[in-house]
Amino acid sequence: MADAAARRAVAELPLLRAPAGPRDREGWAERLREEYRALIQYVENNKRADTDWFRLESNPEGTRWSGRCWYIHELLRYEFSIEFEIPVTYPGTAPEIAIPELDGKTAKMYRGGKICLSDHFKPLWARNVPKFGLAHLMALGLGPWLAVEIPDLISKGLIQHKDK
Repeated sequence: MADAAARRAVAELPLLRAPAGPRDREGWAERLREEYRALIQYVENNKRADTDWFRLESNPEGTRWSGRCWYIHELLRYEFSIEFEIPVTYPGTAPEIAIPELDGKTAKMYRGGKICLSDHFKPLWARNVPKFGLAHLMALGLGPWLAVEIPDLISKGLIQHKDK
């Protein structure tokens, strides 16, 4: 079911065209506009479907992003800080999202709280360069990771709700 929901969400996202990364000043400005349009569309779609689950903002250059994401489990909201930087080889290389407060709590995470997306998401990203962007990263990378890992971490007692 989560697979179908993710496919539906991604099908409603605009595909990006500009192949530029942060090193290409003129092309990066166009790519960044496309990224923002896709992210805005994704957030609007999520709000309409009552599945709003993250907030992101970037530095003025659009190379460093941070925000919050949350996951609802048994009617309790678990909220986390997220951060990532756009690699210089972007869009050829997907950003690595970090959730610093979960660092060391799961094997599906690298040092610094970077979530592991190498088995499933990175090959998908590589097949869709430059059409995928940050909205796709959230929908097909972070969203599914949270859906698998957060309930597991809760059941193991590795994370607790702030009210407990």
